[in-house]
Amino acid sequence: MQCKYHPERKAEFFCASCNAPLCEECAEEVKPGSYLCFQCAMIQSVSEIGTSIKEKREQEEKKKKKRWGPFQYFVIVSSVLILVMWGYIIFGGQELPATIATVDYGKQGRVLLFMVDGAIKRYAHYERNKYPEKLTDLIPKYVSLEGEQILHLKQLLYQSDPKVGYRLSLASPEPGEMNVILTSKGVEYTAPSEEGAK
Repeated sequence: MQCKYHPERKAEFFCASCNAPLCEECAEEVKPGSYLCFQCAMIQSVSEIGTSIKEKREQEEKKKKKRWGPFQYFVIVSSVLILVMWGYIIFGGQELPATIATVDYGKQGRVLLFMVDGAIKRYAHYERNKYPEKLTDLIPKYVSLEGEQILHLKQLLYQSDPKVGYRLSLASPEPGEMNVILTSKGVEYTAPSEEGAK
């Protein structure tokens, strides 16, 4: 039998694809014991390249689909919620009330007590650990009381104390309640006054 492409030569192999007889020069070994002619080898290599390109495209599409994971959804939902919140705050929120609530220190002595205690501590911080001689030294820098509100300081009893720095308490605590004494070291309590117990 003669080679399909070289009729003067003897065929030694057969093409695994088209079964054409091939000489030693025309046969291309693709796998051990498997030979192809030049045309079939070209067709097979072109189809393999096309397949690999197709596979690459499919893999890229899968990657694109995988890009939307739970984190991306979380980011989008969070962003939308934040935008809605800011839109509501800026455009649809309720207006602030025209009047600001004020505290009646005459009726709420303990509120005044703790407010003045905070002011004394700020005073000590800024005045090199010194405490005021009297409570009116705190006005207006450390306590913002105006006009008649300054008279409410008379509800408080303030004393300098060398051991604890100062003692601050209500001048006349509610009958039957423990008296709270604030110091630079903490809080002390005294027993209820006898007047409230009767």
